[in-house]
Amino acid sequence: MASKKDAHRGSIGSRIKAARLAKGLTQTEFAEALGIVQGFLSGIEGGKKRPSDTLLIALCHHYRINEEWLFTGIGDMFREQDTTERTREDLLTTRTPLFKKIPEGFPEFINKEEINDYVLLPNIPEGCYALVAYGDFMAPTIRDGDLVIFSTKENLENGDIVLANNRWGDAILRKYRLKNKETFLVSDNPVYSPFKPDTETRMIGKVLEVWRKIKG
Repeated sequence: MASKKDAHRGSIGSRIKAARLAKGLTQTEFAEALGIVQGFLSGIEGGKKRPSDTLLIALCHHYRINEEWLFTGIGDMFREQDTTERTREDLLTTRTPLFKKIPEGFPEFINKEEINDYVLLPNIPEGCYALVAYGDFMAPTIRDGDLVIFSTKENLENGDIVLANNRWGDAILRKYRLKNKETFLVSDNPVYSPFKPDTETRMIGKVLEVWRKIKG
């Protein structure tokens, strides 16, 4: 027999719509604040599109929606506070550009068309970027599909996780190691051997945070 919680899971879209209307916002206004297009939001509200876990996290933080209510329909729509007041937490929510791949010439040259989407996450410094990790090179620290937040403005130190472009232009995640004044890029997964970056390997940035989707 399905639980009460499971019975409510299929109507997240309708609850998102209810929260939007409670805020007095149009679909366009609501979507722009979350970094998505109005058509995608319309699909979510109509039950034709499924919001990602990252989007749901951003939604709850930005609009102070009660997560239990959003997922189950139980409890108050908003967390305890005047819903018209922007809090310090809201102000610290940053709209971070998300790349599918690192553009050529980055970060000096960034074409807006190369930005795949934006993610809204709390307490992310301005000027950071996001990328979805692939492969198991840094497992278990970073897993395939994790959302990686990185900065191009941080100085690299021994033991940092870095994002680099290899000679083929692929974005790779590795640990930055210094040994006897030589640089090595090391996987957390022992299956893969450390290597010395060549002249065509370009250090892009330092990983600051990793966000992971938790399967229910």
